[in-house]
Amino acid sequence: MKVYLLGNAAIAIGILEAGVVTGYPGTPTSEIVETLAPFGSKYGIHAEWPVNEKAALEVAIGAS
Repeated sequence: MKVYLLGNAAIAIGILEAGVVTGYPGTPTSEIVETLAPFGSKYGIHAEWPVNEKAALEVAIGAS
C-alpha cells in the first residue's frame, strides 16, 4: 500500500523511523521538533534543540 505524505508529515515519519530529531530556533520546520519532543520517551526518540544551525548539524551527524 502506498501512502502519500506532504512536507512536514513526511519529515515526521522519517524522524520516527530514524529515532532522532534536531532543529534550531527559527527553522521553518521548528513545529516538527516541538510536536515530536514530548513523545520522545514513548517512541524512543532523542530530541535536542541546539542553539544554531551548526550545532544542530553536529547533533544530527553524531546521531547518524
